[in-house]
Amino acid sequence: MERILVFILVILYFISTEIACNGHTHINNNVQYEQKALIDFKNGLTDPNNRLSSWKGNNYCYWHGIGCENGTGFVVSIDLRNPYPYPYPLENEYGNQSYMNLSGVISHSLIKLKYLKYLDLSFNSFKAITIPQFFGSMKNLIYLNLSHCGFIGEIPSNLGNLSNLQYLDFSSDLSYYNAFEYSSNLFIENIEWMTSLVSLKHLSANSVNLSMVGSQWIEVLNKLPMLIEFHLHNCNLFKSIPSPSFVNFTSLSVIVISSNRFNSTFPEWLLNVSSLVSIDMSWNILHGKIPLGLGELPNLQHLDLYGNYLEGSISQLLRKSWKKIEFLN
Repeated sequence: MERILVFILVILYFISTEIACNGHTHINNNVQYEQKALIDFKNGLTDPNNRLSSWKGNNYCYWHGIGCENGTGFVVSIDLRNPYPYPYPLENEYGNQSYMNLSGVISHSLIKLKYLKYLDLSFNSFKAITIPQFFGSMKNLIYLNLSHCGFIGEIPSNLGNLSNLQYLDFSSDLSYYNAFEYSSNLFIENIEWMTSLVSLKHLSANSVNLSMVGSQWIEVLNKLPMLIEFHLHNCNLFKSIPSPSFVNFTSLSVIVISSNRFNSTFPEWLLNVSSLVSIDMSWNILHGKIPLGLGELPNLQHLDLYGNYLEGSISQLLRKSWKKIEFLN
């Protein structure tokens, strides 16, 4: 009996050792795979100020801008936002350099980071290239910030595949604008793909040319059940602010549609969105009366209607249910 017990213990030892070794080999393979993907990504970038100087050695979880999952070594976040995006003469940790832009090519190797949830490349200089199509295959992404990167062309519709995405910002830079002509680096021709972003909470598309989507934009955003805020500043939207067939903005808190060319009365359907905290419709061509029902929005803190042709009595609005209003313009 004692011999049988010893035999069983020996067998169990060898089994557990083999499992442990195989598991260790598996983790090592993952580490090498993730590290190579990052190195390939770095090799495509131009980094004149050596922001990525820490990207060497084996412990990539400690490289600048990289975050890993505890225990596995899987890369879950890449934050390479330009820390000093504007040409201010600031003394900083990188010396006297004001521009800390990364540029170059965004390597397809990023798609190998299967567990990546957070990607921020904002305020860099990927000028004259389009947003990579393969971003639409990175289906674990929750946060994607590509704002002010100098991308050009149409925003890829396959971003609609990112059903886990909660935060999306591809705000652009105007290449030219005056009272008679509008030119943006980025545009969307058909916005229907956004209806698939069922987890989206935050959308920023400032200065992206949306003139070709017509009135479709409001119906699409109205279908996003989790949406809390959208920012469509200076998007070349015009005519009237459309009314959705039914108001489904149950969580909407912030709406920014300033500096467009809306020529209509105030959209009264907004009075049914009781969750609103901030409304910015400044610098449009809105006309008519400011509806007194605005004063009944219980959570409203910020209202900016400056630069329009609206009429109304502020004193009457203030007599309503506004208890939280902080900014009124």
